[in-house]
Amino acid sequence: MHRIPSSDSPLRGGAVRAALAAPALLALLVLAGCGKSGEKPEAAQAKAAPEDPMVVKIRPEMASNFKVGPLQTADIAPMQEISGRIEANERQVSRIGASVTGRVTEVLTELGDRVRAGQVMARIASPELTTAQLAVMRANSSVSLAGRAVERARQLIAADVIGTAEVQRREAELAIARAELQAATDQLRLMGISSEAVNQLRTKGTLASAIGIASNRAGVVIERTVSQGQVAQPGDPMFTVADLSNVWVVGALPEQAAGTVEAGQSVEIRVPALGGEPLAGKIVYVGDTVQADTRTLAIRTQVDNPGGQLKPQMLATMRISGSPKNVPAVPATAVVREADRDHIFVRTAENTFRLVPVELGTASNGMRPLLQGAKPGTEIVQDGAFHLNNERKRAELE
Repeated sequence: MHRIPSSDSPLRGGAVRAALAAPALLALLVLAGCGKSGEKPEAAQAKAAPEDPMVVKIRPEMASNFKVGPLQTADIAPMQEISGRIEANERQVSRIGASVTGRVTEVLTELGDRVRAGQVMARIASPELTTAQLAVMRANSSVSLAGRAVERARQLIAADVIGTAEVQRREAELAIARAELQAATDQLRLMGISSEAVNQLRTKGTLASAIGIASNRAGVVIERTVSQGQVAQPGDPMFTVADLSNVWVVGALPEQAAGTVEAGQSVEIRVPALGGEPLAGKIVYVGDTVQADTRTLAIRTQVDNPGGQLKPQMLATMRISGSPKNVPAVPATAVVREADRDHIFVRTAENTFRLVPVELGTASNGMRPLLQGAKPGTEIVQDGAFHLNNERKRAELE
């Protein structure tokens, strides 16, 4: 028979102690878990939440480096900036071509050459020229014959050989012959034959072999569309000559701004190719129709160009100023460009500032009109915004 150990035996005492220790250990584990789960959620969120990257807090000794003041209003003339280009003044442009059909025998002018009024730029040989010159010679002979017939008739009437009616008939024939000669001569001049060549033709019978295509104004050859040996047709332009002593600056105004621009308004023109030196002008034309594909309105101004520095097709920027208006405005030194947007620093607490996105207009006299983003009276950094933004970025990296 097996004997059951008594309660005071060593084996039974160890079992009892183990049984008593297990619940105590379990209670300790439960209390430890409760302590972790009982941590306040607000403190956990505060510890996990990151700082606002748009807010910067500066040390008190740095406050003197920045100028802070309320957002104010200022009288600003609204400025519209549109792209444009230089073009020749169409009122001072001549497109020169042949007056008859013929073959180009000589080209005397190249693109970019300066020409004077009356200068021959090319020569054309044409059968029409020969026909017109022969018509002048025939008309000239008819005038001579009719003139001599009138003289004989006057002698015969003096001798009472013929009647007055015969003299009148011959005088009428002379008048018709003179009119035909004048018409044939005018036709030659329209073809480009000079008066001197016409006189040579009438007095000596010398035929001109070619027509000279002459410029009708002084200027610069900005286009040439003819080559030697080419057949030219009447109405086809061979050369374009422009007087560039003054030029047009042409721009495209968005249709929503059509009511803000009118003829006579001042405009400032900047040409990047010339270093951006501003040129002053006035709007001389505002289009009456809107381009359907671009939804823009054509405008132009006229600018003197005595030195010839402004050349057709140069790019330009037109800044059109309107009537001054009192609007909220910020200094240009208060603006920070970040992520392709304009921003300003607004004071939220002592030595604490927040970078706020805003919408601004074009600068005028160092001020930019505030369209959206802050209200008048708001405390903003008016000077030193660039350096304050550097401080914000440095703190963000840390």
